[in-house]
Amino acid sequence: MNLWRYLRSLEGELSRSQVRKRCKAEFLHYLRIREWQDLVAQLEDAGREVGVTLNDTSAVEVGEAQIHAAVLSGLLSHLGMKDGQSREYIGARGAKFAIFPGSVLARRGPTWVMVAELVETTRLWGRTAAAVDIRQVEPLAEHLIKRSYGEPRWDRRRAAVVASEQVTLYGLPIVGSRTVQYGRIDPAAARELFIRRALVEGDWDQHHSFMRENERRVEEVEALEARARRRDLLASEAARATFFDARVPDDIVSGRHFDRWWKQTRQTQPALLDYPMDMLIEGDVAPDDHDRPARWIQPHPPLQLTLSYQFDPGSAADGVTVHVPLASLGAVRDTNFEWLVPAFRSELVVALLRTLPKRLRTPLVPIPDTATALLADVKPRSGPLLEVLAEAIERRRGVRIGAADWSIDDLPAHLRMTFSVEDDDGAVLASGRSLDALRDELRPALTARLEQAVPALARHGMRGFDIDTLPRTVDLGDGSGLRGFPALVDEGDAVGIRVCQAADEQAATMARGTRRLLRLTVPSPLRWVTDQLSLQLTLALTAAPHDSSEAVIEDATNAALDVLIASGGGPAWDAEGFAALREHVRGDLRRTTLGTLVAFGRVLDAARAVRERLDTLPASAAFGPAREDVARQLGRLVYPGMLTAAGVARLGDVQRYLRAAAQRLERLASHAAADGQRMAAIHDLEAQAAGRSDVMWLIEEVRVAQLAPGPHVRRGATVKRVRAALAVG
Repeated sequence: MNLWRYLRSLEGELSRSQVRKRCKAEFLHYLRIREWQDLVAQLEDAGREVGVTLNDTSAVEVGEAQIHAAVLSGLLSHLGMKDGQSREYIGARGAKFAIFPGSVLARRGPTWVMVAELVETTRLWGRTAAAVDIRQVEPLAEHLIKRSYGEPRWDRRRAAVVASEQVTLYGLPIVGSRTVQYGRIDPAAARELFIRRALVEGDWDQHHSFMRENERRVEEVEALEARARRRDLLASEAARATFFDARVPDDIVSGRHFDRWWKQTRQTQPALLDYPMDMLIEGDVAPDDHDRPARWIQPHPPLQLTLSYQFDPGSAADGVTVHVPLASLGAVRDTNFEWLVPAFRSELVVALLRTLPKRLRTPLVPIPDTATALLADVKPRSGPLLEVLAEAIERRRGVRIGAADWSIDDLPAHLRMTFSVEDDDGAVLASGRSLDALRDELRPALTARLEQAVPALARHGMRGFDIDTLPRTVDLGDGSGLRGFPALVDEGDAVGIRVCQAADEQAATMARGTRRLLRLTVPSPLRWVTDQLSLQLTLALTAAPHDSSEAVIEDATNAALDVLIASGGGPAWDAEGFAALREHVRGDLRRTTLGTLVAFGRVLDAARAVRERLDTLPASAAFGPAREDVARQLGRLVYPGMLTAAGVARLGDVQRYLRAAAQRLERLASHAAADGQRMAAIHDLEAQAAGRSDVMWLIEEVRVAQLAPGPHVRRGATVKRVRAALAVG
């Protein structure tokens, strides 16, 4: 190009003969120069004949890139792509060549090259090579390239169907993988995919009201499916896609096209794309609100809890979920939930019967028929489910089933209630199968919330009644309806104030807190009581299970305080009432504590008699179960701290239970078989009453009536009464 420009400048300055002489002087062949110039002129004339527009800009001014692009348009079949790390290039139609060693590109060639000629000697060489910007090839070779498309897919961000495009020239991949709009390639397929992914599945970012309404209607049908535990009510995605296909124009292939069309159409047909409910529901069943109620009704205290249904086998939330507002957590009674809802009850009873041991299950076959008969024979929610079923089975089939024979843990998830505790906004705070566990889990958070709502009540380290009045209840005042129940709380060496979640928790906490505050403000009766103990009572107290005599008197003092608090009108809620209660306790604490120890001495005498009977009982396998049962009963009735836990009023009953246990052991030799049968029934009651101290005392009365009939029996001690107490919850 420099030579061409130089020769052109000579022609402008010199005559033709002078140019000839200058060329000869500078060792240039003038005849070859004339051939060169004639060739350029001929190319210009040929270009004009075919309509090529010639510009006035010289190639030197244009630059290498444009020159290479112009040359490349005639050398498309001489392209080469570097073959990995080798020095070879892959050319058109799979040919392989190397750049001629004399080229500056031979040692470290670019990724793409074009060569002016391919010469084959010992191998195929590419001569006169230049690097190529592969991006220039596609527009120059539009008439030669081949395009292929793969992986058509939905792109949520673009709200359109896209595909991966590959462009090849003579088998060389000039574009490896490029994402392009698929609507231009296959409009029908793109439209179908747009309808399914965007309109049916809702997988795009949009603001159309019909989409929200359709989602609501789909969720409504899905809720019906969950309640009916079916998967065939909701119309299939194919049916919903057909619904849109009949309404959306054929040229709508993306979100952009749809938005433009719908902006105009919704003005005249706003409900055009709303799912009709008769189209969405393909089945012919609608769950009965009686069998699958939307609310759980608790009569005492009155409470209504929302129920939701989920059909998701294998999930922990499968089945019925009770939604418990945090404000109502303390008021929910953990009774009758095991009965579930009527729609699941038959399946529940069948599953329960199948968990029984084979020896008990065999007389009940066929299980489904037995379950139907049992449900017809019992009143739902009339008592603990397992107990009611056991009674009905014994009544109808004569098979006695104990509480330990059922396997509740083997039931499927949907046959056990799930509890979901939620805050005021509906956010789930905790969920699980046990209300008691949820209360324990949420107690710190709820207590903190209550205390934050009433910071004026926050107290710790009190050694006297330091406030004027302690309110019985407090309201958070945030519209949640959550109420707190303040109470004095025992902190060991002091007393504080804690806001409880429920009234029963408040009563227990307040009793312990009041007792501690009285211990801190009333002189200890320890020394006086120790001086008043007779030698006989002192010896009797040495058999107490407590660690020391001081621990026994401590226990008796606490029990005496509970008696005096009750006789003084109960815990005081203001400073004046506490002062009066303290004076009442101060006057009678010594005498009441001593009386408690005297009564405890009689209990210890009765316990000693039971131990003596156990020691003299013959070592026979027939007496083993009764021996173990009485030993457990003795440990359950006489233990460290039992005076405070049981209360002074119970000491006479405990003494009576122990005398009855001794009488039972005395007559065991002649009644071992009957004793074993009755003991098994009592064990069933004890298993059902676990954690219910009120019912456990009633079962002790039944023990006396069933296992040691005689003067120790109290009227009204029957199994029926125990079951009625369990049913009340």
